[in-house]
Amino acid sequence: MRRISNPRPLAIVGLVVLVSAAAALPARERFVANAVSIATPGPVGASVVEIVVERWSTDAERDQLVKALLDKGPEKLLETLRKMPRAGYIRTPNSTGYDLRYAGKIPLDEGGEQIVIMTDRYIGFWEAANKPRTIDYPFTLVEMRLGPDGIGEGKMSLMTKIVYEKKHNQIVLENYASQPVLLTKVRREPTAVRP
Repeated sequence: MRRISNPRPLAIVGLVVLVSAAAALPARERFVANAVSIATPGPVGASVVEIVVERWSTDAERDQLVKALLDKGPEKLLETLRKMPRAGYIRTPNSTGYDLRYAGKIPLDEGGEQIVIMTDRYIGFWEAANKPRTIDYPFTLVEMRLGPDGIGEGKMSLMTKIVYEKKHNQIVLENYASQPVLLTKVRREPTAVRP
């Protein structure tokens, strides 16, 4: 059996491998906001919502979703979205949360950034069997607009159509300006790096 007389080169190689692996980890970003219920239906109130982006979706993933929506409509978009790998999660303090399937961000002309997060919406047995109007909106889409300081507001799909925005090649809420604000005090918060 051959002995290694100088273990330093192996230690250096090991350190280089660890540093390279850490650099390859996806960036995590955490956003916290107050979610406001507008009672349609349900009680009026507010709760904290946490959104964690574990990885930002690629341009190719975004283009795939846009193509599905434009070529074949919402049904194909839903099918394509469900096949996307997890991009993060959204949850409230009393829930286990839902996986996010798409997370994208673009700079705003006035500074700051627009963040669009999308996933398929859970549809329960009653809703699937009775097919009320809500069945036409199988997506959860969150659109947040943050200033340069990382603070802003957001709006969520709540019986709202989603549309293609040509300027930024992005899927967004239809008529963002006329939607009620459902996320207040949105803020980016530091995240601990996972080992």
